[in-house]
Amino acid sequence: MKTQAPHLTLCCCVLTILLFGSIQAQENSYFKNSIIHATSVADDQEVMHQAAKIAKLEEMLDNEGPFTVFAPTDHAFKALPESQMRKLLRPENRKQLSSLVSYHIIAGKFSAAQILKKLCRGEGKTTLTTLQGEPITATMEGTDIVLTDLHGNKARIIKADRNQCNGVVHTIDSVIRPSRL
Repeated sequence: MKTQAPHLTLCCCVLTILLFGSIQAQENSYFKNSIIHATSVADDQEVMHQAAKIAKLEEMLDNEGPFTVFAPTDHAFKALPESQMRKLLRPENRKQLSSLVSYHIIAGKFSAAQILKKLCRGEGKTTLTTLQGEPITATMEGTDIVLTDLHGNKARIIKADRNQCNGVVHTIDSVIRPSRL
């Protein structure tokens, strides 16, 4: 019985969020702006927006989709070594920057409720494949959805379900990294 308690709690959380998510989706049924626009107007995602532009992902995030973007805050980017960020933002390092930004994007539109549903089915763990083709592991810590990269770096979703016309943006508190960066 003890081993089922965490999963039962997780499933109850999922059902609550699914109900809330369906109500929220009904209230916001028409989304006019794109993912790239959402990052351009967000108070805390200027670096993510600039990185997507420099990486030549702006057009994709403006038109195509659907995508789910795990967008680090500006504070998360500032936690990286300054020399690494300066290097990545140079035009000659566009391929590396594109790899980093693409690692924060998955194909398809996955709300927090849908991710929680995957976690429930996966007994508290699920793997999401990025546009880059590398995995991110999603787990629960308390009531938070936590993403873990291949290096063991973790990021929490701190603001979920910013729905856009071509997908959804979830704000995360840390930068996760692909295997080759």
